[in-house]
Amino acid sequence: MLQTSARLLRLLSLLEMRRDWTGADLAGRLGVTPRTVRSDIGKLRDLGYPVEASPGVQGGYRLGAGAQLPPLLLDDDEAVAVAVGLRTAAGVAGIEETSVRASAKLEQVLPSRLRHRVQALQAATVAVPGAGPAVDADVLTTIAAAIRAGERLRFDYTSHDRAASRRDVEPHRLVSWGRRWYLVAWDTTRDDWRTFRVDRMTPRVPNGPRFAPREPPEGDVAQFVQRSAGAATWRFHAKVRLHASAEHVRARLPLAVEVTSEAPDRCVAEVGSDNAQMLALYLGLLEVDFEVLDAPELAAELAKTGERFLRASAGSSPAPR
Repeated sequence: MLQTSARLLRLLSLLEMRRDWTGADLAGRLGVTPRTVRSDIGKLRDLGYPVEASPGVQGGYRLGAGAQLPPLLLDDDEAVAVAVGLRTAAGVAGIEETSVRASAKLEQVLPSRLRHRVQALQAATVAVPGAGPAVDADVLTTIAAAIRAGERLRFDYTSHDRAASRRDVEPHRLVSWGRRWYLVAWDTTRDDWRTFRVDRMTPRVPNGPRFAPREPPEGDVAQFVQRSAGAATWRFHAKVRLHASAEHVRARLPLAVEVTSEAPDRCVAEVGSDNAQMLALYLGLLEVDFEVLDAPELAAELAKTGERFLRASAGSSPAPR
């Protein structure tokens, strides 16, 4: 059996690992009786850890929120992951300063072996600066807390065309794409999956009732965000038939909004971009034959690009005017 001090640390680690525990589960993990678990929970409370208890035959425990942040237990890999994550978050609009402060505090107390791992990774990587919309850290944490608790989220939302609405959703995941944050959620009013820009959200409290998690959209929330967010913001859209499998196109063409298989080696894709020139270049990178079905601007751009490439391959250029 673990000594009392070691057992308290192990108990604290278990409480931080999962939201809810029964007394029997904790006793089984620690190899002690439920009575000892109750005694150890009391010791943790005396040390300032806000452990909440629920009544019942089994009895449940969870680590709640207190007036102050108590010490957290992190293993080596978790500590490195947090340190690297904080450095990465320093490049996210809206939370730069707080991320840098938290990173400095953590690195100050890291053991030398872990500090060297973090510093080596930082020295070997380069971040490309860029501008992005400001994201309120409180909004991010509010959304994340609702996802973790499995509670419906209510918020005011401003769409890309400035239309205001009030939403009631079942939040699924936060997705960071480029310099923006998106929420993937089940919209209870529209009865469908939706993507929301976090910088356009204003949460309303309190949260709604608990809900049962649904299967994620399309099995991959990252691809869902790419397609749905792109479809809403791209200025140019086209439909093309590609002589390749739908799986090949989905994997290699991030500008695809929807891909429909026609045969094992042929599919039709609805694609978009900011302009026809960009779309022509992306389609060329696929290295498969394709046909433009409904966008004369794209066909014209492809002809122009093809002529330019032919001149380049022949080593000639148009005569100056």
